[in-house]
Amino acid sequence: MKNTLLGSLYLTLASSIWGGMYVVVKIVVSVIPPLELVWMRYLVAIAALLVIGLITRQNWRIEKRYFLLITAIGVIGNTISIVAQETGTMLSTAQMGAIITSSTPAFMVIFARLILKERLTLKKGISVCLATIGVLLIVGIGDVNMSGTLGGIALLIAALTWALMSVLVKLLPSDYPQIVVTTYSILVALIVLTPFVLPRLHEIHISELTHPTIWGGLLYLGIVSTAGGFLLWNRGLQMLNASSGGIFFFFQPVVGTLLGWLILGENIGVTFWIGSILILTGVLFVINEKK
Repeated sequence: MKNTLLGSLYLTLASSIWGGMYVVVKIVVSVIPPLELVWMRYLVAIAALLVIGLITRQNWRIEKRYFLLITAIGVIGNTISIVAQETGTMLSTAQMGAIITSSTPAFMVIFARLILKERLTLKKGISVCLATIGVLLIVGIGDVNMSGTLGGIALLIAALTWALMSVLVKLLPSDYPQIVVTTYSILVALIVLTPFVLPRLHEIHISELTHPTIWGGLLYLGIVSTAGGFLLWNRGLQMLNASSGGIFFFFQPVVGTLLGWLILGENIGVTFWIGSILILTGVLFVINEKK
């Protein structure tokens, strides 16, 4: 039960950090294009993770048989999923992004069954359904423009690949330090993205990067959202069933909407609070379920 509560706390913090990330991205992306922003985030994150790893004297050795798995995690989750999410949001709307990516926990349940042979339970099904309804109430479905077909496809790819990556993390030994696993997977993503980003870097105006809001936002995205968020998410998944851990993904739209209301002055109605209650109810189903 202690592991369940601690894992739940890690996943809640990670998802909440990512929910708050959208407010920062909305500002920074006006200067740095999506692909370059992901690359720069990873560059900052790698530096932060290496410093923390050296200070804490981590053992960076990984058994050869897990190299391919960590590479897959880096390519599938840290590269394809994040780029697809940025591209999909750019081609569609934030609402469509929230709706389609909220399918991630359902895909995690399916992948956990196929890959990890985790047992499907009634509580897991109810929790995902409650949380999904909660997300739909929060983001609304009436004004969503479904004409952005390419954007919708990209967002669906993002949801599928993030779910697959989250399940693959469970295949790594639980005694591997998450800071080492996260560093290697982000390094893989950085290597894959570099050939695509370097030819385009000259298009970014260096003078705009010196503005405190931009470089401060970039540091937040790299250190807090990427390094911190990935560490918490991967560690939390190691402490819970993969199919149960996915439910905490739903905290993203809750925190994102709440911060949009507090910081950006966006309006929220009674459906936000009803949706939040449904999501929290779904989470409680997971926490109370015996592993």
